[in-house]
Amino acid sequence: MWRRLRQEFHHAFALAPTEPTVAPEEIALLEKIAALVVKRGMAAPAVLFLESSAPLNFLGSQMLHGLKPFLELVSDPTEMERLAAVLERRDSIARLVALIQERVATTT
Repeated sequence: MWRRLRQEFHHAFALAPTEPTVAPEEIALLEKIAALVVKRGMAAPAVLFLESSAPLNFLGSQMLHGLKPFLELVSDPTEMERLAAVLERRDSIARLVALIQERVATTT
């Protein structure tokens, strides 16, 4: 009984992501967002906002799911769905910040 219980809860509190790779379309979406942020000259405020709200990325993804009917009016619904799915993972904010900083370094 204890062995079975231990096996079931072995990964219950694991912090490592379960999916080891990121899909190419997800990387393309994050690169598109990074390019838009840098193009508009909002790299520093965006990095500050992203790093300060990183612990809340899962809540942000759930807000995107909830606001989906309204956001579909102004953006591509498949991209919003993909962005919400990307934001559900812990490493997505760090990856987006790195892409923004990489773009800023190459443009200056």
